Amino acid sequence: MNGGILHALLEFAFYYPLVMSLIWMSGGIIYFLRWERREPSRVRPRPLPDYPMVTLVVPCHNEGAQVRETIAHLASQQYPNFEIIAINDGSTDDTGAQLDQLMDQYPALRVIHMSSNQGKAMGLRAAALASRADFLVCGDGDALLDDYATHWMMMHMLESPRVAAVTGNPRIRNRSTLLGKLQVGEFSSIIGLIKRAQRVYGRIFTVSGVIACFRKSALHDVGYWNTDMVTEDIDVSWRLQMRHWEIRYEPNALCWILMPETVRGLWKQRLRWAQGGSEVLLRYTTRLFKWRQRRMWPVAFEYVMSLLWSYTMSVIILLWVLGCFMPLPPSLYVDTLLPQWHGVVLGAICLLQFLISLLVDRRYETRIGRNYYWMIWYPLVYWLLNTATSVVALPKAIMKRRGTRAIWVSPDRGLR
Repeated sequence: MNGGILHALLEFAFYYPLVMSLIWMSGGIIYFLRWERREPSRVRPRPLPDYPMVTLVVPCHNEGAQVRETIAHLASQQYPNFEIIAINDGSTDDTGAQLDQLMDQYPALRVIHMSSNQGKAMGLRAAALASRADFLVCGDGDALLDDYATHWMMMHMLESPRVAAVTGNPRIRNRSTLLGKLQVGEFSSIIGLIKRAQRVYGRIFTVSGVIACFRKSALHDVGYWNTDMVTEDIDVSWRLQMRHWEIRYEPNALCWILMPETVRGLWKQRLRWAQGGSEVLLRYTTRLFKWRQRRMWPVAFEYVMSLLWSYTMSVIILLWVLGCFMPLPPSLYVDTLLPQWHGVVLGAICLLQFLISLLVDRRYETRIGRNYYWMIWYPLVYWLLNTATSVVALPKAIMKRRGTRAIWVSPDRGLR
């Protein structure tokens, strides 16, 4: 019986990433053929029938080193009707002073100062209430928005009144280390491909917090951002879609971001992402059982399966470690973690996925191929990292007291 359980664990550990890779690749190819190839990339987009006012929102907490560059890119948007609202959320550096100085340079800029650290969700709420526009483009204090990003996302907003949000295409700026190079491939072959596939198959797990456009009436319908969720972007994405609003992905809406390039910084970031996903799943599971929420079932099911896979891998690794130091029954003995034929198959599929994403994403980044050969390390580094963070995050999400304010913690910005 125990042998059958171990065999089932090993089979699940193999087939889950295999099946999901095939789903993501097929969905990404369908998305490209159906929508993406029709639009020329990195050139001036087609004119819009109307240009309603848009508020560009940038919450800032201790962003003194980046904020001038961020505001400059917002001000250079090739969209004729916008304002900028920056929220200085209890910064302890010179962020607030720099923003006040920038108001003289950029007439479209307004600044909201908060006396203490209230968290990104509260900052976004304050900006939404102060906004004079019906649409918000939200980013981060270290993100550089492409000149036509607002234009690309507003195309979707004007196409259908049911579109509540459009998520853009984050690109990695800092690539000085192996972790930085791996994240270039990850955002292309994993995150970008997943968003394309989810757009094809029905629902998107989350908008990107660093670049997303929102319809303010849709945000009002769901009560704006919750201030007690670790990842406000995942939470608002689920609530919008559970209210039957639509979220779309626009790969031409580019945004250049800084990411952690240390193991410690990466661990903290991915642990927060994993905890945010678990919090959302725990909070809305009971509502998902309703037939009206059936379009959210694939997204929720995939996330549950990813959690089960992480715990399955943890059990397999634990059995292998125990087997190295103490005798175990043959039915529980894992002789090696080194790749056998299963590992060769997964490695080949993984590289095929990276190749497909590279062919698609070279439209947005012509020299992305130079990062391809680094991706052979991706399964070793990131699968282990995501397994560990998922295992740790679920208990943290379960034990977190509801209503606890999620406040800013300055992240690792990597090496520039």
